[in-house]
Amino acid sequence: MNNELIKLTEAELEDLVTSWGYPRFRAKQIHEWVHRHHAASFDAMSNLPKDLRAKLSEFFPLEMVKIFDRQVSLDGTRKYVVTLADGSLVETVGMPVYHRDGSLDRLSVCVSSQVGCPMACQFCATGREGLTRNLTAAEIISQVALVQEDFQERVSNVVVMGQGEPFLNYDEVLAALRILNSRDDFNIGARHITLSTCGIIDGIDCLSQEPEQFTLAVSLHSALQEKRDQLMPKVAKQPLSDLKKAMERYTQSTNRRVSFEYLLIKDVNDSEEDLQALLDFCDGLLCHVNLLPVNTVEGSPLQAASPATAKHWVETLTHHGVETSFRKSRGADIDGACGQLKNKLARGALR
Repeated sequence: MNNELIKLTEAELEDLVTSWGYPRFRAKQIHEWVHRHHAASFDAMSNLPKDLRAKLSEFFPLEMVKIFDRQVSLDGTRKYVVTLADGSLVETVGMPVYHRDGSLDRLSVCVSSQVGCPMACQFCATGREGLTRNLTAAEIISQVALVQEDFQERVSNVVVMGQGEPFLNYDEVLAALRILNSRDDFNIGARHITLSTCGIIDGIDCLSQEPEQFTLAVSLHSALQEKRDQLMPKVAKQPLSDLKKAMERYTQSTNRRVSFEYLLIKDVNDSEEDLQALLDFCDGLLCHVNLLPVNTVEGSPLQAASPATAKHWVETLTHHGVETSFRKSRGADIDGACGQLKNKLARGALR
């Protein structure tokens, strides 16, 4: 849906429709169709006059996303290859969690913020594609609406952990998250919305000044500078010492903890030296460490650390007072887990 229309407040819509000669109440109707019903076309806005619908279509053409491909994992995760209005492709993942009685507990959506990604992290398939362009706020929101429609269940959590580096598309991402958080729209609690960054310090500082309580996750993957530079070359100019200072500023400003994402990679970042470096980095920070197994990526030699290593890391970090969890991969059998998103099926079909 057109980015500018979805960004307009009800008051701004009132100014618009009255300037066109329509009564103010039409603004509320338009706002509800766009934000509450996520209308796929202006024709669906059945209580609006045809001439007003035509006017809206002229100035704000709807640019809805479409499902190009959909796969379902054995664990219930659904991965979508999504076609945007210009033909660009991104991937979106829906991750349901069910109660024992089969009813839905929560539905999380992992959205992309860019077409491709410029960060070139060694463990990530998306980074090998390079960057095509940023997504608009509407394109980010439409991913959530698409998953909600497909599941026929309310989305309760959103993580901006799909393709792209969110802080390199800061304004559009924040605009999208505010709409997702709005009571007039998806009404997803701010603390149930997570932004994941490779560690763009300017973005972290900006987020610390925002009024919303969005959750911040930082991809760390090594607390040894040389090793992190190898794994994440595009943040090598933002050293760990500066990143830690940014974390301190963030927690002081927001009084909220930050999550560190750490992929445990066999014989790369899973040694005792690596563990001690992580302990030192976390010292004095209000943080949570989220350990994950590195996922298989075509053409990559990286392998997951052993379960025994993961258990040892959880126990050691916890013993030293660092809140730690180990998160199992979701959707790895359909290339829908962390680091696996790269539109492989879609590109093959388009050849």
